[in-house]
Amino acid sequence: MKLVLMGTNDFVVPIFDAVRRAGHEIIAVFTRAPKPTGRRQILTPSPVHVWADENKLPVFTNIRDYNFSPDMVVVVSYGVILRDNVLNSAPCVNIHPSDLPKYRGPSPIRSAIYNGDKTSAVCLMQITAEMDAGDVYMRRAFDIGENDTNADVEKIVSDIGADMLVKYLENPSAYNATPQIGEPTFTRKFTGADEFIDWSRGARAVHNQIRALGAGRTKINGTDVKILETHIDENGNLQIVRIQPAGRRPMDWRSFVNGLHGAEIKFGE
Repeated sequence: MKLVLMGTNDFVVPIFDAVRRAGHEIIAVFTRAPKPTGRRQILTPSPVHVWADENKLPVFTNIRDYNFSPDMVVVVSYGVILRDNVLNSAPCVNIHPSDLPKYRGPSPIRSAIYNGDKTSAVCLMQITAEMDAGDVYMRRAFDIGENDTNADVEKIVSDIGADMLVKYLENPSAYNATPQIGEPTFTRKFTGADEFIDWSRGARAVHNQIRALGAGRTKINGTDVKILETHIDENGNLQIVRIQPAGRRPMDWRSFVNGLHGAEIKFGE
């Protein structure tokens, strides 16, 4: 089958590589343009861009360059709205990491973790002009552990999505499209402002915030810190595992506390 692949993020790479190894002809890969990263703001290609280059596949970073007639377009975490020139060129399918119609939009995985969900799903769906509103061809549920981070859930989604997509592409006509049932909910893009911790929200809410976003910002004894990893103990209390004071390297919580030399620990001050 002749395919155009569209995606950007890390967890997309194993999915696309499974498609490549299944023997399909990948005629083009579309991904987001390189972004400046790090202190020196060096232009850095996306993980999908790097993967495509390694496999000598033609890469495009502007959707306006689309001028193909594949058998199918496969989209996973691309981050670009598709227009008629793509949608009318071939059947278009998407791997979406939520139990649709719950969590349509840009941050389904982070939203599920942030809200403390214990289960979610991966959906292989038809792409339509309305975002994440298409019929679903395949749906597989999975559990979210209490301490699973965004990276952990992305790995789960990547494994499930790769298996689903390879099976679907073997014989697309074997799968019936099922309309989404229920009232949709929508996600938003999280920003750096969402990392600031409101300690009044309680231990589990703070834990969910940190594992969803990768860090929580606060002050401890007047020092700006990022809390990088937490756990919830058997009594429901928040246990800090790793922390990064401003201007310093990440460290374990015990090392940070030892550096306070017995001072009373005050959060948010």
